[in-house]
Amino acid sequence: MSKIVPLISSGVAGPLGVLHLPRLWLKSSLEARGNLADGYPGCGKGYDQMVLDGLGLDRTKTLAFIKDKRPTYPEFEAWIKSQPGVKLDRASIIKLNAAITGYIHDDSTRKSIMAANGLKDDGSVPDAVNLNNLDDWKEFHTSFLK
Repeated sequence: MSKIVPLISSGVAGPLGVLHLPRLWLKSSLEARGNLADGYPGCGKGYDQMVLDGLGLDRTKTLAFIKDKRPTYPEFEAWIKSQPGVKLDRASIIKLNAAITGYIHDDSTRKSIMAANGLKDDGSVPDAVNLNNLDDWKEFHTSFLK
């Protein structure tokens, strides 16, 4: 099987309403099976860690659950809800989602992604969620469609 570019956007939420959580599940699941495209962390230090911290989830325990149990996405959310001290109240989710949508890449990252996609860096795509989408789509095209 080819290695897979994760095309679930950080701007997507599952039933719990937490942005990026479906992408975290997908990337970690793919990495646990050796199927994540090169260059993608299964659980990185950016949005992935923001979600783990924002929900109060233990990184090691969460990744072990994904690796060992191979949960569906709803099973993953159910496991999260069962974790002691997890922060799933409305205010915590709103705060986390705002941090995700409000995150802005540094200038060099933005310029690199825009240039790789043949786009003028005119400030029209300032946020990391949409820049990451462009990056994923470019990688998918290069890997599978070109």
